[in-house]
Amino acid sequence: MTRLLVVIACLDCHKNVAFLYPLLLSGIAVLNGQVMISAIRNQVAEGLALQQAVVVAAKQRLVPVLATAITDAVGFLPMALSLGVGAEVQRPLASVVVGGVLTSTLLTLFVLPALYLMVNGRKGGKVEEVES
Repeated sequence: MTRLLVVIACLDCHKNVAFLYPLLLSGIAVLNGQVMISAIRNQVAEGLALQQAVVVAAKQRLVPVLATAITDAVGFLPMALSLGVGAEVQRPLASVVVGGVLTSTLLTLFVLPALYLMVNGRKGGKVEEVES
């Protein structure tokens, strides 16, 4: 779905540049969250208790999630710090994306595992299988 929206926005890119940044940010946040949830479910499927699975999965996915966030933030820093032509439009948008990537990374690493534990802890530790 995100890719479809990006393609639609790119058809008229010179007018819709501001539209691409929230899509980019939401795509990064959603994919990082999916990576974390998938890792937790894999640990539960291997037989670990829910709390232990959350901790192990969070430790396993720490480096990949941080690597994604760091590369994205560093990639937008030149745009966020630019002073050239068009900077008055690009700088605020890039700053929002850098801040959003860092915020979503912290939420993915700390809040998402805690919420997963709270929600699935109420179910007695049973994780429902999702058909692909």
